[in-house]
Amino acid sequence: MAHAETFEFPPIRACIFDMDGLLIDSEDIYTKVTDEILARYNKGRLPWSIKAQLQGRPTQQAYDLFQSWANLPLSQEDYLREVRLLQEAYFPTTQVLPGVISLLNTLRTSPSKPYIALATSSNSFSYNLKTKHLQETLFSYFAEEMIIKGDDPRIKSGRGKPAPDIYLLALDRINARREKDMLEKGASKDQILATKILPMECLVFEDSVPGVEAGRRAGMRCVWIPHDGLREQYNGQEGEVLAGLTGEGKYLDEEHESSGRTDVKEGVVLRKVDDGWGETRGSLEGFDFDRYGIRAL
Repeated sequence: MAHAETFEFPPIRACIFDMDGLLIDSEDIYTKVTDEILARYNKGRLPWSIKAQLQGRPTQQAYDLFQSWANLPLSQEDYLREVRLLQEAYFPTTQVLPGVISLLNTLRTSPSKPYIALATSSNSFSYNLKTKHLQETLFSYFAEEMIIKGDDPRIKSGRGKPAPDIYLLALDRINARREKDMLEKGASKDQILATKILPMECLVFEDSVPGVEAGRRAGMRCVWIPHDGLREQYNGQEGEVLAGLTGEGKYLDEEHESSGRTDVKEGVVLRKVDDGWGETRGSLEGFDFDRYGIRAL
């Protein structure tokens, strides 16, 4: 493989999207819910230094991190009950973020015909609350088998983002769909195998730091679109974020080493600062399709 500085990337053949804070404004609602509960116990507002650590993580991991900071006089069960009541009130008001529909429509009509999938840490309950009123306008772009949620039984416990599992599962689903499409067109098994979509031909869209690392550990290219508050938190560390080297997944490497395996760590050969595998954008508006070899009508 060529060095990162001179690596010639193949055209993107699949795009995989996070959801919260990337497609819909649910991250702001998460903050609103948390702030309301903190106010009940005179704890102040949730700072971005803490919220940045919670984004994109499975429920249990996020709760443990949050409670170690907030130290609320509540059991986990009581806290989650309060959260759920507020989420049931606010999640049905989510709105689509700028540039999302235009980008998805361009991908749908592109002569390049990239496959698209959704890979969200949200469990099925919260996903349904956030998306039911947006099914026709937004989520109709995603086939049901291309929507991977955080509580998918195919993802092992403890392997949420920043682990790469959810993105690798999404790619597996994409290739399964692609194989079906090719078989219907009369392609042979050898043709299907020879043209299998590879991780480096996938583009991950993320707003969270653990999410970017998950994409990079999966060996995929990444577009990071952080909230303004998150961008300020990582000012000067953009290169580390895009390389997945902020330390979010250090425990994954430690687990790998302790297992006694001698093969290459997840994505390590691809993860270098300024290696060209990631970019930062302010929004999905005006997306540069040419940069990724995607033809736009």
